Amino acid sequence: MDRQSYELAQKYLLELPGISQKMIDKHIYYHPKLRPRTLNEVYKRLLESAQNAGMGPSVIGKSVGGIDALGKVLCGFDPEGILNKYNDDWGKVLDTIIKELNLSGKIRKTSRSLWPRFSKTIISAARFLAQFKNNMEFYRWINFFDRNALARPALPMLLSYEIDGFGFPLACDFVKEIGYTNFGKPDVHLKKIFTELNLCKKTDDYSVFKAIVRIADNVDVPPYTVDKVFWLVGNGYFYLDNIKVGRHADRFVRYVRKYGESRRHAI
Repeated sequence: MDRQSYELAQKYLLELPGISQKMIDKHIYYHPKLRPRTLNEVYKRLLESAQNAGMGPSVIGKSVGGIDALGKVLCGFDPEGILNKYNDDWGKVLDTIIKELNLSGKIRKTSRSLWPRFSKTIISAARFLAQFKNNMEFYRWINFFDRNALARPALPMLLSYEIDGFGFPLACDFVKEIGYTNFGKPDVHLKKIFTELNLCKKTDDYSVFKAIVRIADNVDVPPYTVDKVFWLVGNGYFYLDNIKVGRHADRFVRYVRKYGESRRHAI
């Protein structure tokens, strides 16, 4: 069922209007040139993953013109520089962003609102990464977990404890997007598809993470690739080509079930 579902997911994507195999391959295989080359770039990539929670991309990313724009108030994304400038004062971070980046509209400052939560992430992420001398030292630390399949899930768990607002799925997203292809993100799209197709019995993050790894082993591709294939089906956003085909999780589930029924009738 693992291989069949994975292959049908790619087949389904190819049947969508305007989607080619070249486009799919561009999204599902990691390109080494994307790996951050400095600790500042690692930090910026962490913030990009952190803003993906809920309405974050529209409330945070779009309101400032993209995460890159935050470099102006975040010392060029230098973790130590941020701590020297703001210490642990996330409120000062938010006030500076509002003033310097001219945020329009009403900015809610309650503790559970997006901007305050993101400002706390900015501070705690800077404090965490400032422990490392450079990106290579940080990568050596990640390698300790990455090389051991049993220890691997402990990495996103640890990051979720160290960094405010950074749960297990977002931590997985961050790690895989800096080049660790043994990781996949157990997001809402994969949870829906996997449980509907009985690829995973539970919807908790750890169970779906393990299902991604299992499918990857059974089809001989990295978990990163499994993640991307099913995510493209569920989300429908070919971001490298700026093409949106709509969300297809429900239709894909029906597609797989119909395929299974036709196979049974043919026997």
